[in-house]
Amino acid sequence: MKLDEGYMFGIGAFETILIKDSKAVFINDHLKRLRDSLDTLFIENDIAKSDVLSYISERKIENGILKIMVSNENIILSFRDNQYTKEDYLKGFKLCISEVLRNETSKLTYIKSFNYGDNILEKRAAKAKGYDEPIFLNTKGYICEGATSNIFFIKNDTIYTPRIENGLLNGIIRNKILEKYEVKEVDIKYDEIVEYEEVFITNSIVGVMPVRSINECSFTIDKVRNITIEM
Repeated sequence: MKLDEGYMFGIGAFETILIKDSKAVFINDHLKRLRDSLDTLFIENDIAKSDVLSYISERKIENGILKIMVSNENIILSFRDNQYTKEDYLKGFKLCISEVLRNETSKLTYIKSFNYGDNILEKRAAKAKGYDEPIFLNTKGYICEGATSNIFFIKNDTIYTPRIENGLLNGIIRNKILEKYEVKEVDIKYDEIVEYEEVFITNSIVGVMPVRSINECSFTIDKVRNITIEM
């Protein structure tokens, strides 16, 4: 690995891709988003789809998580096991509200950059308190996203999700949900979550994960079970 701005200043982008039955799920979507992120960071370096597929094939990877990291001078691929289980989906996640605010005016908020410190530290803090995922509010008090997820709410059979402009990564699975279901993109204050019946989060690894609670507010997970994305 070469010493560059990726290592020194966090100027780089990454993607995490689910490998299922030796297939890289939604690989085209991931590589397009990676390219868009690199353009935002003025990085010309890139990785070809064929190189990603060769990495998977040569190592005979069947199931797990592939991470691609790209900076000006480096391209790094790594693999790890998928730690989520069927029990996680049956019991649902417990979320908490982070005290760290999301900066909706920063370009880095909208890409998967190496500047992931807030996400990692707040995820660790949430885990230490017995929660599965922290949720960020922006500087105006609107709900944005989780440390590693997008968030959706259900009320009267209608699905709602925060607007991108509130400061969130436009997730791959978020887009798939918007394509498959009628979803209203809105502004949601934390004190308004009691108005919703169910909640779920999404990302490229968990797919659709039911949420049991946010702080002290509890939700059912009956309708969430009917929301699926073919992974």
